[in-house]
Amino acid sequence: MLSAQRPVVLLQHGGLDNLSGKTGLAMLRYRSGPIVAVVDPAHAGASVEAVTGIPRSVPVVPDLEAALAYGPEVAVVGLAPSGGRLPLEMRRDVVQALRAGLSLASGLHSRLAADPEFAAVALAPGQWIWDLRHEPPDLEVATARAAALSCRRVLAVGSDMAVGKMSACLELQREGQRQGRDVRFVGTGQAGILISGHGVALDAVRVDYAAGAVEAALLKAAEGATAETLVLVEGQGSLCHPGSTATLPLMRGSQPTALLLVHRAGQTHVRTRPGAVPVAIPPLPEVIAANEALAALARPDGQRPTVRAICLNTALLNEQEAEEERACLQALTGLPVWDPVRHGSSGLLAALN
Repeated sequence: MLSAQRPVVLLQHGGLDNLSGKTGLAMLRYRSGPIVAVVDPAHAGASVEAVTGIPRSVPVVPDLEAALAYGPEVAVVGLAPSGGRLPLEMRRDVVQALRAGLSLASGLHSRLAADPEFAAVALAPGQWIWDLRHEPPDLEVATARAAALSCRRVLAVGSDMAVGKMSACLELQREGQRQGRDVRFVGTGQAGILISGHGVALDAVRVDYAAGAVEAALLKAAEGATAETLVLVEGQGSLCHPGSTATLPLMRGSQPTALLLVHRAGQTHVRTRPGAVPVAIPPLPEVIAANEALAALARPDGQRPTVRAICLNTALLNEQEAEEERACLQALTGLPVWDPVRHGSSGLLAALN
């Protein structure tokens, strides 16, 4: 629904320098289309690169009124707050965006199109409100149809939630396109869908239809694909996390031909809510074995997909520490280990061939 060509303003209120703004930060790093302004009163006038480390030149302004001078056509909610509700401090700018004729895209659990204040604004022809966290219509139970595709399908699986599965896939897609290859991406979370313009919000789908929703999104993304096409499926959650159920429907729906394990360097326990009983991440060889065993089930083709490489998130380490951790995991698992943000993606992409 959000085409790559539409100029976007990110509503990033208070989230430009922390993980509450991870949706907008991901768009700043990976969206190929124009982002003409960022609204964040806390950092108005600052440099995006100085605040975030993302090498993108975008003006940071105090409010939506100031952003209008840059010609946006779509306002995107860049926050992913706990509970998924629209922050009160953002409401005024959302109303102003709609009154100015901008369309609105949101990955929050709050349904902005159903909000009385926003619904009261008369939309012009061609103007829309896209609440992407909706269950798609006409869903069916999965039937392993993706297994019949000739293209290669790589599913990113994680040792925990929020370790960089989407970033790994988008870095690989960027490298593949740089090499002139047909590399496609299936978004399964709000940021991935906003960046690519399509996909399925897996956490909005009833469990009985979750694998079917992934299957439908995969089949759509793979239209016209050949045996040389690589389809990257954004992972969600983790088998290691007690609150996550996402990995299994992703495996069932995508019928992957290979897996990519994503892990945060040095992390020993999954991240749960404050006060919860700590849950250890098993040794990575055990995590790999569990994912491979499950990915081999419920397949009509008899394939047994393996983890081909490890994407290592070393954002919290310096260069020497990152290299030591990479060498350690390579020795432990016998697999190629790379941080695509720090080391580039060519090695990872080669390992997935």
